[in-house]
Amino acid sequence: MSRLVPLLLAAALLLAGCGGAGGDADPGAAPAATGPMTFVVGKDTTSYFQPLLDRWNRAHPADQVRMLELPEAADEQRAQMVANLQAGSDRYDILALDVIWTAEFAEAGWIVPLDRGMFPLDRFFPGVVATAMYKGRLYAVPYSTNAGLLYYRKDLLDAAGLKPPKTWAELREQAKRLSREHGLGGYAGQFLPYEGLTVNFLEAVQSAGGELLNADGTAVNVDAAAERALEFLTTGVREGWIPQEALSYKEEETRLAFQEGRYVFARNWPHAYGPAKNSPIKGKFAVAPLPGADGPGTSTLGGYNLAINAASKRQKSALEFIRFFTGIDIQRLVLAEGSFPPVWAELYDDPELIKEYPYLPVLKETILRARPRPVNADYNQISLVIAGNVSDALAFRRSGAETIARLREQLIETTRNP
Repeated sequence: MSRLVPLLLAAALLLAGCGGAGGDADPGAAPAATGPMTFVVGKDTTSYFQPLLDRWNRAHPADQVRMLELPEAADEQRAQMVANLQAGSDRYDILALDVIWTAEFAEAGWIVPLDRGMFPLDRFFPGVVATAMYKGRLYAVPYSTNAGLLYYRKDLLDAAGLKPPKTWAELREQAKRLSREHGLGGYAGQFLPYEGLTVNFLEAVQSAGGELLNADGTAVNVDAAAERALEFLTTGVREGWIPQEALSYKEEETRLAFQEGRYVFARNWPHAYGPAKNSPIKGKFAVAPLPGADGPGTSTLGGYNLAINAASKRQKSALEFIRFFTGIDIQRLVLAEGSFPPVWAELYDDPELIKEYPYLPVLKETILRARPRPVNADYNQISLVIAGNVSDALAFRRSGAETIARLREQLIETTRNP
């Protein structure tokens, strides 16, 4: 299908938008684009989405929302969405987009620009809002944010008189010692070659004081920080405190392995906190910022943004649903029911929430320090290059020096010829 059709549909929504000071959309008469909708999202591993959707459905009997779950892995979610949107299908109305897809989907004309004046963006984390922007316009609305945390067995560290590690050297020493003493795995992250491995490696590079690419992914800087980051990970595999089985882990495998009591340390997103509270390690774990090369590390910013399919016939209803679903009442439940970090900054200072979720101050600090991935329409190809090369190094199919040279060469080629 020609890109002209989604572009025309996007223009129609602009004319239909409700105006607002500083908004992106032009004011005009709204079309009768209402009715039942489909909300497409990645696999709901904590089963919290449907109760939230039920709240909308009870109040909007004529505009019911049906949830369509895609696979757990972000790469597979993107593949299914892209196939549908490229065909110009209106099967999906509301899209839950990984923050890294905003630029690609906006550039392709698959999602429509939104009026900033319709959303309380000034009460969201600024860095989170930036993930929903492309070329100065709002194309999605932040729904949940994310930042990597270090999960650790507090009971084991306390018994050994240890504090959570702040550096890679401390993590290595503690993981080796405690895994040997207790017969557990030392450290797990997301090391299967997919977006999760890209994130883990970017965090390691950032935590060594570097960056692989600039903010828009057009300048490559694979330097000593990348070498140090790769050495940190490959050393863990070589010495065994990153077990071989962890090389096949995505987020869910990491979550289950840690909450089943099989690891001392694990890197994961905040959504793993809630299930762990009701697991065999209940009361035995805590979270801390990721360690870095010489001090506290720097996480990668993640999360989901909500956008409207340019081919949707229910764009007015979809817009109202997004306003409802990103409001503060639902945002509180995003944390309380789903263990996902809300995008409203004030919730992290709520005494009642802190009492129930004592890790919120750590999470807030981590989110504020976190860095976004490059905002580039060709980010998916960039990610494939990073994950593929790092995976080869972790499997010792290439040396560290060969991997760094190949990674630099391929990233330069990818950014030069998108």
